[in-house]
Amino acid sequence: MGSELRKDMPVLQVTDLSKDYMIDDQRLKAVDNVSFTADRGEMISIVGHSGSGKTTLLSLIGGLTKPDRGRVLIDGTDLWALDDRKRSELRSRRVSFIYQFSSLIPTLTALENIILPTTFGDFSADVEQYARELLGIVGLEDKARSYPSHLSGGQQRRIAIARAFINNPEIVLADEPTGDLDEETEQQIIALFKRMNGEKKVTFIIVTHNREIADRTSRQMRMSNGVLVAQEQGNHL
Repeated sequence: MGSELRKDMPVLQVTDLSKDYMIDDQRLKAVDNVSFTADRGEMISIVGHSGSGKTTLLSLIGGLTKPDRGRVLIDGTDLWALDDRKRSELRSRRVSFIYQFSSLIPTLTALENIILPTTFGDFSADVEQYARELLGIVGLEDKARSYPSHLSGGQQRRIAIARAFINNPEIVLADEPTGDLDEETEQQIIALFKRMNGEKKVTFIIVTHNREIADRTSRQMRMSNGVLVAQEQGNHL
């Protein structure tokens, strides 16, 4: 009974979420009273001009930046009611990030960078096999032993994207995931998102300036000056 209710509830509930910053004695409302829900397997894009609060919102949802007000519930668990250790555990098991920059560890190989998140939790023994599968999905199976300095910027980005799926997350928070990729690689990444969304019901929250990507998500949310000003249904990836 409990598990059935759990499956029925939104995987993500954001309620009255706000974050302010003080800049030269002026209060900047980076995120201002934002509320929305995301169902399991939904793909949502967040659009808006630079400085509209999109990246800050992702950081609040992912438990990296503490909100001043509001709540973030993941599978019904209040993220910011947890202590640091439990919040980190929840993130490592259920949430993954794709940042604007690859942020690979330069002393680790491509394969080791993908596996890295699993060293912080209890994961299955076949994690290396899955990491190699992810390398193949992003078209870099021959780069397993390569270090970041020997990879192009686009290849590094694909490694970082593969890394985001190693913990089989329920939610992926992606900040401009295809920002520096060529058109062919961008299409490969969109195909990967579609595969993970379709096969594993991964929920995606994607910040993007790419109109094509935004238009192909199931829902598009627009932010302006920290406020969620509009939501509209789109076409699914």
